[in-house]
Amino acid sequence: MEGASSSIIMLVVLIAVFYFMLIRPENKRKKKAQEMRDSLKKGDTITTIGGIVGKIVMVKPDTIVIETSDDRVRMELTKWAVSTTGVQASGEEKSSKEEKKEDEVKKTEEIPETPAEETAAPSEEEKKD
Repeated sequence: MEGASSSIIMLVVLIAVFYFMLIRPENKRKKKAQEMRDSLKKGDTITTIGGIVGKIVMVKPDTIVIETSDDRVRMELTKWAVSTTGVQASGEEKSSKEEKKEDEVKKTEEIPETPAEETAAPSEEEKKD
């Protein structure tokens, strides 16, 4: 009887761990994303799940209309396609300050290439003299 009760307790503990480590945080993320999508308003800059960046010009119940560039290209997207508000930068991209610093370092580290020195063997013309 002790083996059965301990296995039931272990099963309950395992389910509790799964709930608190996997299910609950995922539900919180979904709720937060839904709140962000519901709070979208005209003038917000957004990034879609496909990586399109644009400024919201119209909000409808299930969709939004964004302008993607200065030439006023407009796209209508469903709200669930919005990934983040603001421009999302990937971790691989470097800021312009970091790039400038790297360029300066490269310039100072560059060693001008000098042509390989020729051997001191006399040329054919010198031999004739």
